[in-house]
Amino acid sequence: MWSMLYPVLIIVFSNILYNICTKSTPNEVNAFATLSITYLVAAVVSFAIFFISSKGKSILSELGKTNWTALVLGIVIIGLELGYIVAYRNGWAMNTVSVTANITLAVALIFVSALFYKESITIRQVAGIVLCAGGLVLINI
Repeated sequence: MWSMLYPVLIIVFSNILYNICTKSTPNEVNAFATLSITYLVAAVVSFAIFFISSKGKSILSELGKTNWTALVLGIVIIGLELGYIVAYRNGWAMNTVSVTANITLAVALIFVSALFYKESITIRQVAGIVLCAGGLVLINI
């Protein structure tokens, strides 16, 4: 049970801090300047945690095991960060942009998972999509 719960708690806690930070990013700073600092810190912390948690492993051999996903994820994460910074700068409220984006993402992933991973779309999921669409209307009016 804990192995299923703690990753979600990490995601939720991190997302709370994430939204506080992105909403608090000064409007006058270039978004890419602040993202450069963000990812420099992330790289330093990631390297430090690697060395703490991977005693005896070579960073170069581990990096050699990666594939295209590491590079694409780096680009994608910049898009995520930029999207939120711009959304907040354009007036979105914290209590609606995250819900709107996450509901839209959840619905899109139902179709992505069916198309690329051959996961089934159930009647329950279709009902959820309808409820989510209604929720988006209610949240954004």
